[in-house]
Amino acid sequence: MDDLFEQSSSEVWEQRRNWIDKELEEAEIGFSYLVSDHATALFMDMQIAFCAGAWLSVIVMAVSVIDAHLRETASNDNNIGTAKLLNEYYEGENINWLRKLRNTYVHLNMEKPTLEMNAWFNNQKELEADAVIAMQMTIKALFQNPGT
Repeated sequence: MDDLFEQSSSEVWEQRRNWIDKELEEAEIGFSYLVSDHATALFMDMQIAFCAGAWLSVIVMAVSVIDAHLRETASNDNNIGTAKLLNEYYEGENINWLRKLRNTYVHLNMEKPTLEMNAWFNNQKELEADAVIAMQMTIKALFQNPGT
């Protein structure tokens, strides 16, 4: 494993960037989409985190991007809770898996801690796999309503 605190090589960055571009291209099946400005700004940061290999950041950002996008473009409800928003407006599977995973990283449970330093260092492949799924789910949300 490379040193986790070293910057990703330009080749790795480019591979990850190209993968995101391919996912975006494949998701874009319509000619127009409603897009949340707030979600788009967050998504730009999420892409940088992905290219850098900041897997926890990608997972945490995914729910924020999806929430902002669906809140602005689907529900138009500033007061709906995130869990209800995602359940009612996300058109895909596993959204509760992603929300719960994100919550385990964001909200400390002192009886059952999720993030411990050794686990973080030793689970980079698992974190990366989860971040890939989170990125795919986010892209799906951004492009779930073509022609609107």
